[in-house]
Amino acid sequence: MLSSVSMISDPWFYAAAFPAVLIVGLSKGGFGPGTSLIALPLLSLVLPPLQAAAIMLPVLCAMDLAGLWGYRGLWDRRNMAIILSGAVIGIGIGTLTADYVSNKGVQIIVGGVAVVFVLQKWLGRSGTEPTQPNVAKGLFWSACSGFTSFIAHAGGPPLQVYLLPQRLDKTLFVGTTVVFFAVVNYVKLIPYWYLGQFTAENLGTAAVLIPVAVGGVYLGIWLHHKMSDAGFYRFVYIFTFLCGLKLLGDGFGLL
Repeated sequence: MLSSVSMISDPWFYAAAFPAVLIVGLSKGGFGPGTSLIALPLLSLVLPPLQAAAIMLPVLCAMDLAGLWGYRGLWDRRNMAIILSGAVIGIGIGTLTADYVSNKGVQIIVGGVAVVFVLQKWLGRSGTEPTQPNVAKGLFWSACSGFTSFIAHAGGPPLQVYLLPQRLDKTLFVGTTVVFFAVVNYVKLIPYWYLGQFTAENLGTAAVLIPVAVGGVYLGIWLHHKMSDAGFYRFVYIFTFLCGLKLLGDGFGLL
């Protein structure tokens, strides 16, 4: 019932939340993929991390619907068959091990992988040929993505380790990640509901943030189409590197 839904009233929460969800919306729309990792740390300044994650999940699901419409039909079907299978495996592992896994440990591992991956790209040989979809690699990295997305909403870097070397058309790349994370986020609704995280306050607060988030998605789509492929990939590698450093800093307690 609408009359029974409450929401957070602290103005400091919204001072952090509105820019956080706008940034995530831009990322979901294809402008600066990876910057969504900023959202949870911002919200965690004013809320317990688990509550922040629970509020963000319905917001992410609403963004996914906007992203699916904006990139409808623009995704790589060969990759999708591989990575969705891996994602379900990773979410299942995350559900079974959530009580035993350190969130900071996950942040350190994911951050380390992202930083090493980008440094290898920047410092390695230039002119290497694009890779092709690979079942073993795709299942492994997408399972890692599903797992880290469930535990810490940090599924971007593992998936990018698999997809970026393929050098897909930038719109195909974003569309593929949009579909992937839409499925991941909607599957995550089940265990989050089972764990009792969707309280009236959390859902009411998420509803207030959704219009800002969806607006951010469409702004991100518009900005995405203004960029060249080369500029887009340069942007993604830089943000993957910065997000990796951010995760390492969070994991080691430096930020």
